[in-house]
Amino acid sequence: MLKRIFPGFLGLTVFLAACGPQGTPTMAAADVQNTAMAAAWTMVAATQLAIPTATPVPPTETASPTPLPTFTPLALATLPGLFPTATQAVAADPDTCLKVLNVAEAGPLKRTVIENKAGGPLNLSLNLTQKNAFGQCGALQYQLQKNGTIHIEIPVGFWYAYAWITLPNGSSEASGSFEVRVGAVQSGKLNIGKDVISYLSP
Repeated sequence: MLKRIFPGFLGLTVFLAACGPQGTPTMAAADVQNTAMAAAWTMVAATQLAIPTATPVPPTETASPTPLPTFTPLALATLPGLFPTATQAVAADPDTCLKVLNVAEAGPLKRTVIENKAGGPLNLSLNLTQKNAFGQCGALQYQLQKNGTIHIEIPVGFWYAYAWITLPNGSSEASGSFEVRVGAVQSGKLNIGKDVISYLSP
């Protein structure tokens, strides 16, 4: 009887096994490794995309040094040698006579008439070339029109006169030296010619 039951039981077992749920298929080891690597690289790529990119800071422009403008001194429209330049005034000796004359402290004054007989307008420089008895020296400057006359008062001392004359056909220079003395005569005359300056003390 056992021989009859066993074949039937075996057939039932095979039938039940065939009709039962199928088992979950397993992946090969190589496939598992490849899948893990792909997932890892996907995560790395996603991480890199999530990192904010550093925006490069624009370079700061360095200002190049700009040279200061240079100033060329202009030629004075006055007589050459009348007054010292600023550089000369700073570097000059305090006792220099290259300065404007301090008439107020130069002692007694003598009336003088200046006549322009040079034939054109002129610039005149009168220079007390050395200190007089009152310790003063320096220069005075005047302008005269053609055939012009002016009345001035100048202190006693040794003078040098220089005139720059504008003529229709060019220019001319006149100069001369004279002394103004203290005395009974109260006035003098300075005549300016085309080439020479002369002083008359009647």
